[in-house]
Amino acid sequence: MTQPNWDDLRLFLEVSRYPRLAEAAKRLGVDATTIGRRLRRLEQDLGSILFERTPKGHVLTAAGVNLTQRVESLEQLTREITSEIAGETERASGRVRLSVTEGFGTAVMAPAVHEFIKAFPKIDLDLISTNGFLSVSKREADMSVLLTRPETGRLKARKLADYYLYLYGSCEYLAEHGHPETIDDLNERTFIGYVDDLIFSPKMKYYSEVGPGVSPRLCSSSLISQLQMVRSGCGLAALPAFLADELPDLELVLPDQVQIQRSLWLATHEDIVGLARIKAVSEFIVDLVTSQKQKLLGYRALQN
Repeated sequence: MTQPNWDDLRLFLEVSRYPRLAEAAKRLGVDATTIGRRLRRLEQDLGSILFERTPKGHVLTAAGVNLTQRVESLEQLTREITSEIAGETERASGRVRLSVTEGFGTAVMAPAVHEFIKAFPKIDLDLISTNGFLSVSKREADMSVLLTRPETGRLKARKLADYYLYLYGSCEYLAEHGHPETIDDLNERTFIGYVDDLIFSPKMKYYSEVGPGVSPRLCSSSLISQLQMVRSGCGLAALPAFLADELPDLELVLPDQVQIQRSLWLATHEDIVGLARIKAVSEFIVDLVTSQKQKLLGYRALQN
């Protein structure tokens, strides 16, 4: 095995974070062909295949994941040494990739990013807000806000908060069809929910908690699309209070009978949990969720 070149290792680390060579090349100021050649040289030097070349980009192999952990430790050590030599106080810097639920990312995290970048101007943040989660264990993300506590993988997890979903309908829809007075009345209304075989977490299968026999007639894999269908007058849906309560065109339906409790968990890979930038993002999320407790609980908060 040949001693690897440090510049190649740094290039490798960038591609591990940005799997498409075109994106990595743009960030590094190096053409994609050169990156590909240097990655192959690094693999030859180490005697290991570090990436699987796929249509979606360069995906880390097990050997690549192991090398990523080691190079990130070297990267952090280099920053600390540089700061000490310069006589500067260590400040959080670098890029953090954070995977969040679609609703939480849209309604809670994204509006707070402005405050985050003011507090931590040297941290670059990738906020991955989709109808699925990136895997922290596979190093697809540095951190992830999940609906359940992860039980496997080399992860550090902490509970952030509970939140509630309630039934909502548009003022227009309820004026036309009437407010349901009982759970049984829900079977006479159009229900909006998830596409069953595209549900990525069992915590999203909540229909039995709404009422017996309730099933969605209109479906979408996107929570935001469900919200917009409700607002346009298509029917009723169970939505997080933090997403729906502040919309004046929506009304609560049977809030005393339908209260679906869920939790938010923060998972971080244990190899990077001590990095300054990771600590900064983690503490910001914890503080944010604490300050948003009433918004997360919604109607439930008024009862306490």
